[in-house]
Amino acid sequence: MSQKQWIAGINAVAAAIEHDADNVREVLIEAGGKNPRLTEIEGSARRFGIDVRRVNQQALSGVAGSLRHQGVVARYEAAKTWDENELEDLVTAAEGRALLLILDGVQDPHNLGACLRSAAAAGVTAVIFPKDKAVQVNATVRKTSAGAADSVAVIPVTNLARTMRDLQKLGVWLYGLAGEAKGSLYNVDLRGNVGLVLGGEGDGLRRLTRENCDQLVNIPMPGADGGAGVESLNVSVAAGVTLFEAVRQRVTG
Repeated sequence: MSQKQWIAGINAVAAAIEHDADNVREVLIEAGGKNPRLTEIEGSARRFGIDVRRVNQQALSGVAGSLRHQGVVARYEAAKTWDENELEDLVTAAEGRALLLILDGVQDPHNLGACLRSAAAAGVTAVIFPKDKAVQVNATVRKTSAGAADSVAVIPVTNLARTMRDLQKLGVWLYGLAGEAKGSLYNVDLRGNVGLVLGGEGDGLRRLTRENCDQLVNIPMPGADGGAGVESLNVSVAAGVTLFEAVRQRVTG
């Protein structure tokens, strides 16, 4: 199923055209807008064969709603919206090598976008996060992800703990990242059906999420022990480290 929406703002629209032009259906630009980047966006859109219309500011504001449009909006059609009921089929199709990224309550759209970008590069089976109390895929996420938001299966779920238990029944081993964990990420086998579970900014993994992990592991950080003042990694950085450790094992194993 496709999902149509309006994205607004110079950076968001420019990124959508640059990285995912096939899904940009129409661009509306403020008539008489003075920002030279609006002219650049218009030229880029026309080169990709995207319809461009000059409209008044009132029309732009009506389409953008609460979004800050900066003189440009675009009608965007995401490639696919995934449903949590499709998760079982995705895991089964991976034939014992499913790689899942599970995010527990990420709030910053820039962090989610960066996580999606790493996930796409690592070839993950799906990225899973709760529908409530977490940022959803929006224009900022799409811009930060550089098109990855539509090249990887992104699955918001109603109940994260229940989804984790369902994944375990499918043979997925869930590793939760926690700074105080005894075991190291680099000492566990990440080659089979694996879910890497990361917490949100600040609070990390919630209690129920922790309890539904098969094992908690940490990312060794020698700098923290050396008094460098580093207590934990940003969630998007941690996602990149964990995903590409799994990729390393799968390539060399």
